[in-house]
Amino acid sequence: MTTLRKFLQREAAGGILLMFATAVALVIANSPLAEYYDLLIHLIAGVSLGNFSIEKPLLLWINDGLMAVFFFLVGLELKREILEGELAKPSLVALPFAGAVGGMLVPALIYLSFTSSSPEFTAGWAIPAATDIAFALGVLALLGKSVPASIKLFLVTLAIIDDIGAILIIAVFYTESIDPVALAVVAGCVVLLCALNYRGISDIPAYMVVGLILWTALLKSGVHATLAGVVLAFFIPMRDSKNRRHSPVRHLEHSLHPTVAFMILPVFAFANAGLNLSTISIESLMHPVTLGIAAGLFVGKQVGVFGFSYLVVRFTRIELPKGMDLLSLYGVSILCGVGFTMSLFIGSLAFEESGINMLIDERLGILLASVLSAITGFLVIKLAMRRSKVAKSEERRRRLAEKQG
Repeated sequence: MTTLRKFLQREAAGGILLMFATAVALVIANSPLAEYYDLLIHLIAGVSLGNFSIEKPLLLWINDGLMAVFFFLVGLELKREILEGELAKPSLVALPFAGAVGGMLVPALIYLSFTSSSPEFTAGWAIPAATDIAFALGVLALLGKSVPASIKLFLVTLAIIDDIGAILIIAVFYTESIDPVALAVVAGCVVLLCALNYRGISDIPAYMVVGLILWTALLKSGVHATLAGVVLAFFIPMRDSKNRRHSPVRHLEHSLHPTVAFMILPVFAFANAGLNLSTISIESLMHPVTLGIAAGLFVGKQVGVFGFSYLVVRFTRIELPKGMDLLSLYGVSILCGVGFTMSLFIGSLAFEESGINMLIDERLGILLASVLSAITGFLVIKLAMRRSKVAKSEERRRRLAEKQG
């Protein structure tokens, strides 16, 4: 539980910083500094080595490069949880797994119901299917120590499973045209990583060198480069072959958490959340993409997560975790509608090739739903904690009265 507590503290603090970075981006984007903000994120930067070169705007270096480190950390967390953590315990996974499935399926269907008449917009179906764990835990942190650890653990486990779904969606549905030569290099890197892991090599720099080549090859192949982080993470040894007490996965996870939580995600938020509010009109608010994303995240998440979880509790022997009731489950379900980081990321992938993001800004629906979900989820969970406290006080008074009687 100490490890979980440290993890939650880091994630909660990172979520609060994420909110701050978002607010700063919105303020700057709607101030006289907006021109300089646009110049900064679209500044062209490149790396060249002989005839080989990569040139991208700063925004894409952040989304393709820094976010690969984020996905690397996600991959490390997934591997640890699957092998030695909560995902290794089927009895604890069933309920959040059902919630995660519902929380991806229902929002996607709601989004498609809004955009089905416009096929050019349907590519964004996965935008409302993601949950932002850092942002959600940051909201929970505002409630203090009154929130039981079981509620936080449920949210963390659900978000991890949600991340697996998002990774699979990105790999399968948001892959561009394939370059066979680059893909062959990717395959060679995977074979080399497999060989390093099979031979029990725990030299992290060796994995990092291969990982850098893998990222570059994926960038050129058409498969999204951030997936290199996940692939690399799954080959990092769980245990050192010479010292079984040492875990390279845990060591890297511990080392990267501060960098990701306090630098990479806030930088990503700052670069992607700078929505110019002066461009908002009734037409943009009522656009099928905006309505589909907002309804998918705010309505779809709570219906999907709560509905699927309730069905599991109602029709199986699986019970709610100790310290969680239906009202707190509903509050957590609403909080899952905070889809900020991953939704922004998937949104940038969904429409970047078609150019539709020049006509409609998907960030509007994401920001509206995330703010609404954060506020409503906070209030519902606060009410649930207050009711729980009153119920415990009444139970103590009843027992005291029975003893005195």
